[in-house]
Amino acid sequence: MFLLENIDPNQIFTPEDFADEHKMIAETVDDFVENEVAPKIEELDKQPPGMMRSLMEKAGEIGILSADIPEEYEGDEMGKIASAIIAENVAGGGSFSVSHGAHTGIGSLPIILFGTEEQKKKYLPGLATGKLIAAYALTEPMAGSDALGCRTKAVLTEDGKHYIMNGEKIFITNAGFADVYITYAKVDGEKFSCFIVDRDTPGFSVGPEEKKLGIKGSSTCSLVYEDALVPVENMLGEIGKGHVIAFNILNIGRYKLGAGATGAAKRALASAAKYALERQQFNLPIAKFGMIKNKIALMAAKAYASESLLYRMVGDIEESLEGKTDGKEIGATIEDYAVECSIAKVHASEALDFCVDECLQIHGGYGYTQEFVAERYYRDSRINRIFEGTNEVNRLIIPATLLRRGMKGQLPLLQAAQALVGELTSLRAKAPTGDEAPLEIEFDMLDRAKKLFLMVGGSAAQKYMQKIAKEQEIIEIMANMAIEVYAIESALLRAKKALDTDPESAETKVELALAYTYDAFPKLDAWAKQAMAYMFDGDMLRTNLSVAKRLCKYTPINVIAVRQKIAAKVFEAGKYVV
Repeated sequence: MFLLENIDPNQIFTPEDFADEHKMIAETVDDFVENEVAPKIEELDKQPPGMMRSLMEKAGEIGILSADIPEEYEGDEMGKIASAIIAENVAGGGSFSVSHGAHTGIGSLPIILFGTEEQKKKYLPGLATGKLIAAYALTEPMAGSDALGCRTKAVLTEDGKHYIMNGEKIFITNAGFADVYITYAKVDGEKFSCFIVDRDTPGFSVGPEEKKLGIKGSSTCSLVYEDALVPVENMLGEIGKGHVIAFNILNIGRYKLGAGATGAAKRALASAAKYALERQQFNLPIAKFGMIKNKIALMAAKAYASESLLYRMVGDIEESLEGKTDGKEIGATIEDYAVECSIAKVHASEALDFCVDECLQIHGGYGYTQEFVAERYYRDSRINRIFEGTNEVNRLIIPATLLRRGMKGQLPLLQAAQALVGELTSLRAKAPTGDEAPLEIEFDMLDRAKKLFLMVGGSAAQKYMQKIAKEQEIIEIMANMAIEVYAIESALLRAKKALDTDPESAETKVELALAYTYDAFPKLDAWAKQAMAYMFDGDMLRTNLSVAKRLCKYTPINVIAVRQKIAAKVFEAGKYVV
């Protein structure tokens, strides 16, 4: 609905709403990463036997593995906001954060949400403490993004006590030392289903470690099932309903990845700021140079937008889950936020890549050496655009989900697009007079950005109808526009909420929101023109371009001065600051 209506700033959750408990959780994770993980990061990359497992067990001892596990199974059941805070702050642990995320997210959540009482009692206490480590086995040599194309097969034995499983999984995180493998296979080669496979299962084996570009300390191996005997009681969920588990769990994995990427972006910013203050060129710290200030400010603005949209979304999910305990009901509720989960994953992973790239650039030649952390940040970040469904797949999910819900009447998207047609010729940008309330002009820009999305999306839906899935270039443009609308809106709403509730704390948030908005808004214009030129020609093209021009019109502000203020505050604090 964020594409169709205006949102009250006071209705959204922001990091400024963290309870004392949330802040304590962040401090606990930070302390653990700094004292237990950081001193071992370089050694961890060599994968010494037992080190990662030992760190996971230590994390379990202080509750960092059990945020999503109910108390009756020795978990802490802290809630989705707390879980996201843990994912964000554990990002400083490099490869450890990957093992942690795979275990607590996609590895444990299928049992938490879809396991039987017996399965929960058997596995969850161990998963909560780190005595058991989980892995998630979905990807295959011929089935990556096309998960339902998996070829791993499970056939029931004649006595009905086991499934005989045959197949191979690849790129499985934690595979080398996990005890529990959430495995997807097709029963009789047809019914996509989910199983819990124990490490000691006869016929099951783990391949050698992959040699990777980054996240070298995490275990990544293939899995082989050769007539593996899996007990029937280890089926997770219903036969033929594995997709319900897979896709719901991936939604959670996506926003948790977004949280981790946001935390990593902040760390890259802090590293870049610290180096820029220390590095002297031409008898000046390079932090004094305008281009460096610009880089720092853009890094901060992107991190701010990712952080704002992430906690807005997680706050909405937590509110929607209130009072719900049934796993299927929880899964269905989270599925309602599939679009936002994909947005969080794409935006945060790409913001992180921008930040680590600029971090390395600010370090210059030293950034390309292992002497400084910029080199590791750069290598480790790249996987995030591939994890949890590639960013291309997530971009396909966003418009596809919107259009499917629109066609089913679950979202009045098509009606809104049709209603917009009559308004288009009269729409005009609000001209600044100098008497506007803070952010009034930017919210007008946001409103027109939503209408621009509806214009492009409505035109595409009308022109291509059921064949729109084949028009991936248009799908990508629609996804990009939806992502930026959500990011701009989240940044502005957070700043406006601060202005309304605590004006003294709002200045930096307003500056970050402005810096992000005026960087992102022109992109919407370019995408809309590309889409219109592809879909139309002649008079129809000229008419649509004329309307798009009015929707995209804006008066620039002195954004360079805004960025200079942001950079000055980051340098003063030596880190990301809001």
